[in-house]
Amino acid sequence: MNLQNFRVEELKEFLVEAKKSTYAGDGQIIAPSRLGSKDLPYKKGDYYYLDSYLGSINFIGEEAVWYRDTPIWGMNYYGEMLVENIPDGFSKCLKGALLMLPLDSPFRGPHVYQSNEYRYECVWKGDMSSFCGEEFIYLEDNLIYELKFHGGYIK
Repeated sequence: MNLQNFRVEELKEFLVEAKKSTYAGDGQIIAPSRLGSKDLPYKKGDYYYLDSYLGSINFIGEEAVWYRDTPIWGMNYYGEMLVENIPDGFSKCLKGALLMLPLDSPFRGPHVYQSNEYRYECVWKGDMSSFCGEEFIYLEDNLIYELKFHGGYIK
């Protein structure tokens, strides 16, 4: 990848904006690119972002960024509810955390986020070039959800 074509800080800013405008921000789902997928795109200037996932209780997905029609960054994730039914307020907590994603590491949410009786936690290692991590949501100290993610630059 030629870093002269885009700036890492510019990519981070775009990712934050894209993520806040798609799933976390109740963005528009478009026609599926794969059977059964939910696809949420975002475009600004030379950048294009797509979050595409399958499932809802247990789900798998991928986020990717293109710069001038060339894929430059991606992240895969797998999440699952650890309880039979999604409790009221869960989505509000998850989306609230995802809206608070840190600019320096715009993978998922912040390290800790509290929403009423829900607590969101996220840990990761690495940077934009190569990273992996996990996020968890607790309801009154009971683990009810977990997600694993990894990704980095595409060359």
